[in-house]
Amino acid sequence: MMKNLKLRNTLSYYLVFISLGFGLGIVGPALPSLAEQTGSTIGAIGSLFLFSAFGAMLGTALSGRLFDRIKNGHLILGLAQLTSALSLMLTPLVGSLPLLLIIAFIGGLPTGIINNGANTLLMWTHSKKAGPYVNGLHFSFGIGAFLAPTIFAQVLKFGGTYRHAYWILAALAIPVILWLCFLPNSPQMSAEEESEAKAKGNLRKVFPMVITALLFLFFYVGSEIAFGNWVYTYALTLNLADATQAAYLTSGFWLSFTIGRAISTLAAARFKAEQMLAVAFLGGLVLLSLALIAPESINMLWAATLGIGFFMAPIWATGYNLVGQSIKLTATISSIILLGDSLGGIVLPSLTGLAIERFGAEIMPRLVFGSFSINGLVFMVMLVQRRKMQEING
Repeated sequence: MMKNLKLRNTLSYYLVFISLGFGLGIVGPALPSLAEQTGSTIGAIGSLFLFSAFGAMLGTALSGRLFDRIKNGHLILGLAQLTSALSLMLTPLVGSLPLLLIIAFIGGLPTGIINNGANTLLMWTHSKKAGPYVNGLHFSFGIGAFLAPTIFAQVLKFGGTYRHAYWILAALAIPVILWLCFLPNSPQMSAEEESEAKAKGNLRKVFPMVITALLFLFFYVGSEIAFGNWVYTYALTLNLADATQAAYLTSGFWLSFTIGRAISTLAAARFKAEQMLAVAFLGGLVLLSLALIAPESINMLWAATLGIGFFMAPIWATGYNLVGQSIKLTATISSIILLGDSLGGIVLPSLTGLAIERFGAEIMPRLVFGSFSINGLVFMVMLVQRRKMQEING
């Protein structure tokens, strides 16, 4: 009975993360259309990332207290998903940039709540065995992020518009909303784990690992979102692809990302998190260099895009799991760490739009390469912090 309950809850969190992927995956292909819709430049429309990430940051900060204090975490997830679906529905309807930015901010709130909530509830469901399940959760996100630009391309192919693509994705979220709002038996942190987490959470020794983990997610999410959402504009601006082909390029990134997360879910049961992350950073940097070496080659761009997506795939979940192996994660501690995720979604993606407008589209892969390189250095710092935590805990 308990096993079936855990499986049902796990699959429910996977469904909400597929919907979360919809919201991110549709933005990149829609950026030029949204700029035209609001009479904005590419640099100005990049502010969507800024406002969405501010919303996600606030949602993440609030969610720590919500999930630690309110017993029905499933209802919180369902209401957050409802807000996300409404923002998707409204996004292609507004004609002014300020109003669109407000909707982006409101849509970012549930992103932070869902991100922290689903990860935390999954950790509480499986405890020390959560590693493969966390990878599976982020594999589900990859499915949604892959399907969104694919649906976008198909809608255009059959004579529809980006508005129809947004509304289809909003409609697909409705069954998930209804399921979560009425899903019973939301998991809670065990009394023993809660006592240990509070004891450790009040000690200064946890702080360095928390800050390192925050920076780890900051540079990773910045790299992922900047590449995944700007590669469409990059290919279009450099005349490497038309609108439909650029949408498929975005889909290719998220498809390889999804495949990488599927493989990492299996690999997490056999290999150490440190080993997986080392391979991911090395492979990602090598593949990113392809886009720098031959910026005018669509074939090299395809190779770089597919390779980057594959090697980036395991980093978020594996890094988060590595932190969970080092310290006990309450929803509040998780929300602090996940502020790095939200901040990462603000800085590099927004700067990339401004940089493309000022210096040209060629700047995009250089910025991602720099951020991803720093991410690798933070990973090494995290390993040092992990060893210190192991020595302290015996």
